[in-house]
Amino acid sequence: MLSIQKILGRDEKFFDLLEASAQEADASVHHLIALLERLEKKDSPQSLEEFVHSRRKDKQITQELTEQLCKTFVTPLEREDIQALSAALYKIPKTVEKIGERVLICPQDLQGRSFRKQVELLDQAAETVLAMVKQLRKGTDAATAREMNAKLQSIEGDADKLELDLLQLMEKVVDRCRDAGNIILEVALKYS
Repeated sequence: MLSIQKILGRDEKFFDLLEASAQEADASVHHLIALLERLEKKDSPQSLEEFVHSRRKDKQITQELTEQLCKTFVTPLEREDIQALSAALYKIPKTVEKIGERVLICPQDLQGRSFRKQVELLDQAAETVLAMVKQLRKGTDAATAREMNAKLQSIEGDADKLELDLLQLMEKVVDRCRDAGNIILEVALKYS
């Protein structure tokens, strides 16, 4: 039996999938943090399996979102916004995986270098995006979305100042988080 919420587009599946995607983006950043901590302690870096798993899981979530968009007549947000946010979120674990690949290829190049500040910024950006996506379900007001997006802009600006080769990829992850935040802000402004 169809519920009134489903007919009116308040079906929670889109929010569930977007939150799961943001969670995978955040998890991929945490995998990177763990990898860099192992290298800092001179432990074996292991493999990219955690990164690959996060990216693949997020790809499945993105595909499920696209499939649901095709099957659902009324959505809680505009289809284009859901698709754009889904694509922006997917790019985060994909880029983090690239960082992990480069770290594993040349772990000796990282010896004596500290990426603590950059990783801290990545973590803040991913956590902020996750919080923003969770706010969508509640009907984010424009003021809250602006405030959270301003935080992402600030984090991204700080990351821009720390660029180097590997750091460029880390900064790109922060950029991806900012892109997702911009989409959420646009959605919040549309629906406020």
